[in-house]
Amino acid sequence: MKRSIIIHPDPRLKKLCAPVADLSDDRRTLADDMLETMYEAPGIGLAAPQVGVLERLIVLDCVKESGEAPRPLIMFNPEVLASSDETNSYEEGCLSIPEQYADVTRPAEVDVAWIDRNGKACKETFQGLWATCVQHEIDHLNGKLFIDYLGPMKRQMITRKMQKLKRDMARG
Repeated sequence: MKRSIIIHPDPRLKKLCAPVADLSDDRRTLADDMLETMYEAPGIGLAAPQVGVLERLIVLDCVKESGEAPRPLIMFNPEVLASSDETNSYEEGCLSIPEQYADVTRPAEVDVAWIDRNGKACKETFQGLWATCVQHEIDHLNGKLFIDYLGPMKRQMITRKMQKLKRDMARG
């Protein structure tokens, strides 16, 4: 089931999310719904607070080449264990901040641990776009948005655009 994506500014996007204590069927359904929502948006990552759930759950799939098999990842309680000194700068966007993009510099490589949908502990090293995406989504779980990496002028300009978008959407 496709979920509604919360648009910035919204206080839920600035909250620290609670760890997922147990993997109930409801949580697995939420993860599946989030993947469906992300693919339909279309996006490459989505965090639970973006659909109004303040829990540590993200989904991502950074496979973009046509003909390449998708690689949907569901991560409960994801955590960056280590990050490289080397950095990458990517133009980031966010489904909660539609049509707004900015270059953000992050570690080029990260080691991440998480629990998968079956309760299995996983660990992987991510590089390139995958590293950027997983860090962006984990930031969401800590109440941080990609625009928080920008200067105050650019951040305020984007926030004002989002306030106008929300007003326009409310008018329908």
